[in-house]
Amino acid sequence: MQTANPWKSYRQITTLTASPGQIILMLFEGALLALERSLPGFAYSDPAEANMTIHNNLQRAQDIIRELNGSLNLEAGGEFARTMRRLYEYFDRRLAESNFKKDESGVKEVIRHLTELRNAWAQMLENQNPLRCEPSRLAECVTA
Repeated sequence: MQTANPWKSYRQITTLTASPGQIILMLFEGALLALERSLPGFAYSDPAEANMTIHNNLQRAQDIIRELNGSLNLEAGGEFARTMRRLYEYFDRRLAESNFKKDESGVKEVIRHLTELRNAWAQMLENQNPLRCEPSRLAECVTA
C-alpha cells in the first residue's frame, strides 16, 4: 500500500478551501517560485542542465500566467481586466524571449512586476479581512 504524500494532500485541501482571491495569490506565488527557480540555470555551464532548468521553470511560470490571464472576466472587469490582460500577455512574451535567447533580463523584469502585483493583491486581501487570527488576536478571532 502506498502512503499518501502529506504535502500534496495539504496543497489539495488548501486549494479546495481557498477563496478565489486566495487562489489568485497562490498563482502569483507559484509563478514567482518557478521564475526564481529558473535563475540558477542561466549560470550553469552544462548546456543540457541549463536548458532544462530554464525551460521547465519558465514553462511552468508561463502556464500559471496564462491561467491568470484566462481567468480574467473582461466584461465585468472593464478597463482593469483589459489592462491586466495586456500585462499578462507582455509577461508571457518576455518569458518566451528569455527562454529562447537564454537571457535572464526578461525573467528578472517579470519577477519585479509580478512581485509588485502579488504584494498589492496580498494587501488587498488583508484589507478585506483586517481581523487576522494571529496569536496575539486569537480571542478576537474566536468571538468574531
